[in-house]
Amino acid sequence: MNNEPEFELDLDLQMLPAWARQPSAANRYAQYEGGGEGPRERGRGGPPFRRDRGPGGERRGRGGPGEGRPRREGPREGPRGGMRGGPGRERRDEGRREEPRESEPLPEVLVNLVPERKGIELLARQIKLTGRAYPLFQVASLVLHKPERFEVQFTTKKGPEGNILQALFVCALDDTLWLSEEEVAQHALRHHFDTFYQTEKVATDPPKGTYTLVAQCGMSGTLLGPPNYHDYQTKLRKLHADRFARMPFEAYKAKVKFVKDEAVVKQWLDEQSFKAEYVGLNLPEPLRFLSRDDAEKHFREVHLPNLVKSVESFTLAGVENQRFMSRGLRSLLRHTLEEQRRFPLKVATVLSQQLAGQGLHFFKVNRTVTHVCVARPHYLDLTTTSVSESVRKIVEYIDSHPNCTRRRLLDALAPSPPTPAQPAAPAPAPAAPSEGGVGTEQTAATAAAQAPATPAPTPEQTAVVTDLHWLIHQGHVIEFTDGRMETAKPPKPKPPTPPRAPAKDPGPETKDHGPRTTEQGPETTDQGPQAAEEGMPAASAETPAEAPAGAVEAASAPAPAVEPAPAGPEVAVEPPPAAPAAEPGPVAGEAEPTEEPPRPV
Repeated sequence: MNNEPEFELDLDLQMLPAWARQPSAANRYAQYEGGGEGPRERGRGGPPFRRDRGPGGERRGRGGPGEGRPRREGPREGPRGGMRGGPGRERRDEGRREEPRESEPLPEVLVNLVPERKGIELLARQIKLTGRAYPLFQVASLVLHKPERFEVQFTTKKGPEGNILQALFVCALDDTLWLSEEEVAQHALRHHFDTFYQTEKVATDPPKGTYTLVAQCGMSGTLLGPPNYHDYQTKLRKLHADRFARMPFEAYKAKVKFVKDEAVVKQWLDEQSFKAEYVGLNLPEPLRFLSRDDAEKHFREVHLPNLVKSVESFTLAGVENQRFMSRGLRSLLRHTLEEQRRFPLKVATVLSQQLAGQGLHFFKVNRTVTHVCVARPHYLDLTTTSVSESVRKIVEYIDSHPNCTRRRLLDALAPSPPTPAQPAAPAPAPAAPSEGGVGTEQTAATAAAQAPATPAPTPEQTAVVTDLHWLIHQGHVIEFTDGRMETAKPPKPKPPTPPRAPAKDPGPETKDHGPRTTEQGPETTDQGPQAAEEGMPAASAETPAEAPAGAVEAASAPAPAVEPAPAGPEVAVEPPPAAPAAEPGPVAGEAEPTEEPPRPV
């Protein structure tokens, strides 16, 4: 007995086509015995091997063993590695190949992306209300997500000599930015031509002859006329220059198709039955131009100088103004956006300045990720700062529970009281629908009234929320965007300052009069009692420059000749104070020496 199921459900097999769901048990090559010929080598005398022929050279039909084999599409390689189809096909393909175009160099212009001012004010208000800390670079990425959230500021670059590398021009009609006056003229003629000229259709004779087909642009649908018409080449080249200048002319010419529809031919004949003339507006004298080329020439001479102004810096505000600009500026803006979306350093720098002007602060988490918040983190030391018991419990709970959230904090410190069970209310009878949907509105209002109301916060919960709000706005607690909370970390202690080396002793004074003044101090002090006994005034620091003769003699006398007073007390010899040093007394070398011996004491 076979226990295997007869049918096994395979969803992958059921999604395949019918030919792929056939059983593969049958071996189609079971009766194959091989050909009588030996193995033939390719490229050595015999004919090349053909996949569509059997061993005996018979051509296989559709019902042969090759049925079901996928047909290879595209060019195949020949025996020698070349492309099948002969050299003629390869030469024809070479004519259609387009050479890769070189990328245009970006203009020498500075681009700055400035967040929109009103959006930044709303963002700063939200940060102040919630008190949460937001990563600065994530906020910058959100600003770059949509073009209406930022403004584009273009500024010219100057060379080493002070010359402008690339000038900027603004169209006064719609405040669009361009790289040359010619671009401004083309933009004004393309989008604001009706502001300066009025187009009038004048009936004229249609083209004579019989036309069976007309040429039509395959990309824009513009009718160019029959190929043998005298104005066909002129229209073809003008349309290419105006709208498809970036495409090679031969490639654009290959896109032109020839239509033999009678309705399309009749439409072209109707267009040629009228001739457009242009009348100038807002002119002192009315002017009429028979062709558009004449009108454009008049526009460049009269109106263009008043519409173009050269600027060194310009800011584009709004999506519409960002869309209409020079092709080079658009490429530069796209390049700058891609660069800033990968790493918005410049946008984050401008954003930080704007948010700082709104009174917000910045800090780094683990010295890596910059956050913007309502207050800079400030450590709260509970051992040295007196706080309320509720604030202490909040700080201790956050410290002891990593990744704590506001909901967990409320459930732990101020849990909600249990809600009493209410009896189920009977289901109301369905209201009959009335005109204008009044019954539906009444049903929705009744359902909203019967929905369970959110319980009001208790006084304990209100007190905890108030204290938490104060801690966040003081910087003691940080609440991140994902709801996590943590307290501010204490500052790391600063390393002790090494003690300064003691100042070196400058040594003895090198002035000439220093030692003499120091030696004269004790002698002058010793002479004080002697002068008092003899009735003479004692020498002092305020002695004038012309001292008495006795003082000069005492100063000039040699030290051994002086005898101390027998009856007087001993006087301690101390170095003179600093004040007398500032006003030194008479120096021994300044007075004339006397040969008179010293007086006996």
